[in-house]
Amino acid sequence: MMVPLAKLASPAYQCFHALKIKKNYLPLCATRWSSTCKVPRITTHYTIYPRDQDKRWEGVNMERFAEEADVVILKQLAAQHEKDLRVCLVEKAAQIGAHTLSGACLDPRAFEELFPDWKEKGAPLNTPVTEDRFGILTEKYRIPVPILPGLPMNNHGNYVVRLGHLVSWMGEQAEALGVEVYPGYAAAETTFERGLELHAKVTIFAEGCHGHLAKQLYKKFDLRANCEPQTYGIGLKELWVIDEKKWKPGRVDHTVGWPLDRHTYGGSFLYHLNEGEPLLALGFVVGLDYQNPYLSPFREFQRWKHHPSIKPTLEGGKRIAYGARALNEGGFQSIPKLTFPGGLLIGCSPGFMNVPKIKGTHTAMKSGILAAESIFNQLTSENLQSKTIGLHVTEYEDNLKNSWVWKELYSVRNIRPSCHGILGVYGGMIYTGIFYWIFRGMEPWTLKHKGSDSDQLKPAKDCTPIEYPKPDGQISFDLLSSVALSGTNHEHDQPAHLTLKDDSVPVNRNLSIYDGPEQRFCPAGVYEFVPLEQGDGFRLQINAQNCVHCKTCDIKDPSQNINWVVPEGGGGPAYNGM
Repeated sequence: MMVPLAKLASPAYQCFHALKIKKNYLPLCATRWSSTCKVPRITTHYTIYPRDQDKRWEGVNMERFAEEADVVILKQLAAQHEKDLRVCLVEKAAQIGAHTLSGACLDPRAFEELFPDWKEKGAPLNTPVTEDRFGILTEKYRIPVPILPGLPMNNHGNYVVRLGHLVSWMGEQAEALGVEVYPGYAAAETTFERGLELHAKVTIFAEGCHGHLAKQLYKKFDLRANCEPQTYGIGLKELWVIDEKKWKPGRVDHTVGWPLDRHTYGGSFLYHLNEGEPLLALGFVVGLDYQNPYLSPFREFQRWKHHPSIKPTLEGGKRIAYGARALNEGGFQSIPKLTFPGGLLIGCSPGFMNVPKIKGTHTAMKSGILAAESIFNQLTSENLQSKTIGLHVTEYEDNLKNSWVWKELYSVRNIRPSCHGILGVYGGMIYTGIFYWIFRGMEPWTLKHKGSDSDQLKPAKDCTPIEYPKPDGQISFDLLSSVALSGTNHEHDQPAHLTLKDDSVPVNRNLSIYDGPEQRFCPAGVYEFVPLEQGDGFRLQINAQNCVHCKTCDIKDPSQNINWVVPEGGGGPAYNGM
């Protein structure tokens, strides 16, 4: 989803000061010292190091300008009913779609509802699915599994898309309707400049998975009080140009199994795009509830590409792009309360992904449609012409629960947690065949997840180190050359946006107990344990400039000591149709 939004008045206004929220960060290349040294103050986030104690803020003019807006996303309804609503969209990427990453195989149901004339308008849906394949990988073989009608993995009628391009196109449609689009705004106070306050009657938060604003809203309004903890996966993706003889436009291929064991949730995708050249989108997803601290999702992905059923397709090709992003896997059980005074949550921010279907774009779009309809009804039925008043649009959550989104998520609610049994992922496949394909998710029970992903790692002493093969530079690659293909860039003179609550924890706890898992779960080489310049021991080096904004560190850190905060607007990856 695109990343809106403006800014709240009302109780939510106390939490967010619109386009700029009060945050400070670390120096861009921060270090953490071992317990044998005195730990210097490095973390300068204002929640730990208040502004009144920070000399850098002396003499800074704290006055701000403010403007009023109505809400984001409502222009179509406003035009239809001849209502004059000011709609603003705030995006932290330099361009709309530049931070968007997904497979992506799109279920067009909600998109067609939003744009029934999308073909005439030239929407970039160029690749209808023509062939659907699924398989279980062993180390040397691929076991084909039939995709029966009605199973979540059936992609008949779907489209393979470059979601960043589709989001960019949707941004153009929004601007044509009169929506004010503000790319390059972080919705945070990331420099010493006081940003414009954009006051809205309602703010729709559509940040995507584990958004930095939603994370604060959950605490401010206790939105997760009556749901299970969210559980996540990390998705890694590459784009390749391959030999035209191996190109099968419209083919969709998914696998589970090798190189992961049965107790590690995950799998792969390989999509043949019809974009005027023999383009291939391929990727690997690892559930972040994995237990072995030696596991590296990035290196599992690189190893997977050498499987005998995958490697021949890539041989002779060229990798042209790389990226990574966390995704919600908690499903129905993990959906929080969605509304609060002055705002609401839509899309992948609260977590509407259909996990066994590996799709969340269609449910995210539908939630946005329902939010817009609900807000429009309330805005136009009340006299709110003067001072901004934060509306509590409870109708949105009711409408969502009465929609096909809720029914769809409920029907697959038990598939992901069914993978926690003795048979692991294969037990989940059996459960799907019996209780979803036959009974359509109508079983009278709801399974639970294991808990927070950060609590699942075992101590390193109880696990076997994983020996990964060296990349060959043709099929598999090293981390830094991969990050270079993401276009990631951050201004080097800004404080680092990766902060620690306690500078001593990485070495004293994470390294000593879990052998420093942050150096493996990060798909961008942000975290490194390096030897001390003097004496024995290690320190943690944070290469914040490498960050691709996947949010994995904030999710998986076993000490929950890492706090990902947004950098300056426009920083981060510069994906081109990922």
